[in-house]
This record gives sequence, structure tokens and C-alpha cells, in this order.
Amino acid sequence: MKRAPLLIGLCAVAGCGGGSTSTTTVVTSSKVEVVSPSGGDTAATSGRFDVSRLYQRESPGVVTVIALGSGASGLGSGFVISGSGEVVTNAHVVTTGTGAHIRRAREVFVKFADGNQVPATIVGFDPNADVALLRISPAGLTLRPLPLGSSARLTVGSPVAAIGSPFGEEQSLSVGVISATQRSIDSLTGFKIEGAIQTDAAINHGNSGGPLLDGSGRVLGINSQIESGNGDGAGVGFAVPIDAVRRSLVQLRRKGAVHYAYLGIQTLEVYPQLAAHFHLGAPHGAYLDQVLAGGPAAKAGLKGASGDPVTFQAARFRPGGDLITKVGATAVTQAADVSLALTRYQPGQTVAITVSRDGHSRVVRVKLGERPPDTRPTG
Repeated sequence: MKRAPLLIGLCAVAGCGGGSTSTTTVVTSSKVEVVSPSGGDTAATSGRFDVSRLYQRESPGVVTVIALGSGASGLGSGFVISGSGEVVTNAHVVTTGTGAHIRRAREVFVKFADGNQVPATIVGFDPNADVALLRISPAGLTLRPLPLGSSARLTVGSPVAAIGSPFGEEQSLSVGVISATQRSIDSLTGFKIEGAIQTDAAINHGNSGGPLLDGSGRVLGINSQIESGNGDGAGVGFAVPIDAVRRSLVQLRRKGAVHYAYLGIQTLEVYPQLAAHFHLGAPHGAYLDQVLAGGPAAKAGLKGASGDPVTFQAARFRPGGDLITKVGATAVTQAADVSLALTRYQPGQTVAITVSRDGHSRVVRVKLGERPPDTRPTG
């Protein structure tokens, strides 16, 4: 199955080049409506999922994002996060291409639920997390910033709501539950976005960049991709977790770009039966199937698989590699834990990597590099 970004061509839904004939009155004042996550709503504070009240409170903070570029036009969603005019969306809504060939849109506009439409500046974008930060002038607008929640301890089965512009149908609401957590989805670079949220709330093309909300109206993630065999919505959606979005926003505000620490490895998942069969020395971890020549891990002496391929339980496995069990003080129980742990470090820092080699534990100190813009290895 293909996980497709949720962007739709602007021409397909709104026409191109026509423009609006209405006049605009220039107003220099702005208004910011700050609403608590529960908004004083007894239904929210009592734990009841009141969809109508949630939509009434939060939908004014959700926007439609229109991007125009050379030969490409797109339509997505976004949401306001501050009274100063900050708007968050997916990077793929306001860019074209992938990896080293990503190009930002020539023009971006943000349309509000009350009909106002204003130009936006791309402050910066993070293709590794598929996050973009826009800025608009708040003059003459009523802004409703959405509160950001946490994706650290989500519960499968918890109700959620998605608001956005699927197929250009602005301010659309769908509801569902958190179907799974800790999913791995594609970024715009070849690296994975770890910790993604899976939901059965109906999201489709054009929902990209819109918020996935909990029952109190807090943003849990940015709706980003769908699971599909033909590019159509199939009832399985994925959102970039809000904790990853927060990390991106810190650097985007400061320097307009996000830099990731890099090991230069390709890993495989390890489970107890596999570990026992090949005497890996630990029942779980991230197995080094490949250590990229010249990368930080290779320079530090970490070992990738070197033996001839062996088939075990219908899967290919090459023995001889290290098994990562810790990154710094963080235990690694699955391959995705390595990438998540590295988000706490910056390029140039040195980190202690604990590995099991030939059944014995050892610590290797690695000076981290910077993740390249376009590559397939993970780590």
C-alpha cells in the first residue's frame, strides 16, 4: 500500500486565474481570541466527547492554505498557533519535490473561516518532519490560536477530530479514534517520521496540514498521509505527532531550518526468537544491517552485517552486525528508537552508543554528523 500525501491541486477545486471581484477594507487592528483547551465546556472537562462544541471552539483557528509555484498549484490546510500570526501546515503543502530537489512555493495565501484571505510568508520548513511554519500579518484579523497538546502518552481508542479542507471543502469535520501509535511514515527526504499517529477519522487530499484534535481541542498532530493503493482516501490516516512538530518549530522560529543529528546506518527490527537464533546478546534492539562507508558510525567503528544472507522465519538476515541497545541513556527496544533518541542531539555532539557485539556489551562513542538532504538510510 502507498501512503500518499494529502495535497490536492488547486485548479481541480477552485479554478485558476479568476480572482475575486469583492473589495477589501484595510483595517490596522487585530483581535486574538484565546480560548482555554476546555473553553469552560463542562462536556470536555467531564470527559464527554462533544463534537459540536469542539468544532464551534476550534474551527475558527483552522485555515485553508493555497500555494502557487512554477507550474504547480496546491491546496491544503493549516492552523493558527499564535496571536502574532504564526500558522503551521505540512511542508509538502507549500513545497514541491523531495530531498535535495525541494523548492518552496512562489506565493502562499491563507484563507480563514470568516472569508478573509491574506498572503503568507514561509518562515521555514522541515522536510524531515513534514512541517512548515508560515507567518501572516494579523492586522484586521481575528485570530484563534489552537492549543498544542502532547503526543507522548496517547491511548489507542481515544476519540479525535480532524478539521481541514478535503478536496477543497473548507472547514470540514470528521471524527474517529486513535487507531494506533508509534507508526513510521515517509518524510520528504527518504528518512522516516517516527512516532506517527494512525487514525480512522476520515481524512483525504486537502486535509494536509490540518490539526488532529483531542476531546479538549488540543492539537495532537498534523494530518499528513493516507494509506491507499490508488491515492484515494481509504479510511486510514496518519498524523505527524505534535511533539515532533514542537521540536521543528523551535528551530524554524530561530533560523528557518531544522538540523538533525546523523549516524549513517540502516537498521532492522530484532525480536527475541531472532536474537536467540543468531546469538545477538539481547532480545530487542536495532540491528545494524548496514553501516554506511565514511559516515559517523563507520568512523567510530560500529559494525554492520557482513555474513552471507540467511533465511530465518521467511525473512532475510545477514549476521555479523552490532545490535544497538542504548543511545546515551535511552534504551533501544525497536529500530525506531534510534531515530527518536537522536532528536535530542545536535550535529557535532558526541554520543555513547551501547551495542551488543558477539554476545558482549560495549560502548562506542560516536561524533554525530548532520543528516543529508536526500538519502535512503535511516538513523
